[in-house]
Amino acid sequence: MKNFFIVTTTINKPSEALIKYSKIKNAKLIVALDKNSKKFDLNNSIILSTSYQEKKYKKLSNLIGWNCIARRNFAILEAAERGAEIIALVDDDNIPLKNWGKNIIVNKEIKAAEIITDKQVFDPIGYTNYKKLWHRGYPLEMIHKRKYKKIKNKIITADVEASFWNGDPDIDAIARLIYKPNCNFKINKFPFFSKKISPFNSQNTFISRKILKDYFLFPGIGRMEDIWAAYYLTSKKYKVIYTKPSVLQIRNDHNLIKDFGQEILGYKNNIKLINALKKNPENIYNFLPIKTARAFDEWKKIISNF
Repeated sequence: MKNFFIVTTTINKPSEALIKYSKIKNAKLIVALDKNSKKFDLNNSIILSTSYQEKKYKKLSNLIGWNCIARRNFAILEAAERGAEIIALVDDDNIPLKNWGKNIIVNKEIKAAEIITDKQVFDPIGYTNYKKLWHRGYPLEMIHKRKYKKIKNKIITADVEASFWNGDPDIDAIARLIYKPNCNFKINKFPFFSKKISPFNSQNTFISRKILKDYFLFPGIGRMEDIWAAYYLTSKKYKVIYTKPSVLQIRNDHNLIKDFGQEILGYKNNIKLINALKKNPENIYNFLPIKTARAFDEWKKIISNF
């Protein structure tokens, strides 16, 4: 595949996952280091030092700050500048399976099941064989009695391919504390999509170049960085297709109470945000800290030059 890049940020030495991503044929791995990162080299990879990020994107770097997954934005920028048509966003604890990167559907016509739900927001995890779980960032008020119906298969072109993860799935701290799941998602459920606003993450996700002007990992909002990016994007009617698991997540050590604290902003505001986005996607600015909003504006300026 031409112009295919894999991007991430990490504070760790090269993990098993990163080493495997660096060996993916016809792809180039780009890693944006953070202030707490351990310096390293990795074959077939581009490592963005903190000084490189500060020098090249000084204003945006200052606005985003450090020690957050939003540093991944700089790896995305580097890929875009190098002509990326498709960018894979990954985490360093998501070990790619044999099917990872095979038959990527972004920018292609594909037949997928359309799923309708009685809720304002579509929860992709609730549709699977793990009906008690919910995606990180899904409004807690909507979890009770979620209903889904597969209405038909449609031919659509994906702007985003949100692939699933076996092992420890991307759920919020409350679900982890209650269920502590180890998942094996049934592949006959995939691929599927919904026309409603829906969450997806930035840990096993393939995106088209055409969405970059509207796709930004928002700093300063805790563990809603990629979730609010997804809500903004889907409120603008970009097409997201959920596909079968292609990684095994063996999650890095986390303090779940700390995670809970970083998710409170979402628990309090997700429904209000979604209602506002349905009226006008640009209402996102009403929910962002001033510094975050300025970072988003700076992002748009930089992307417009590529």
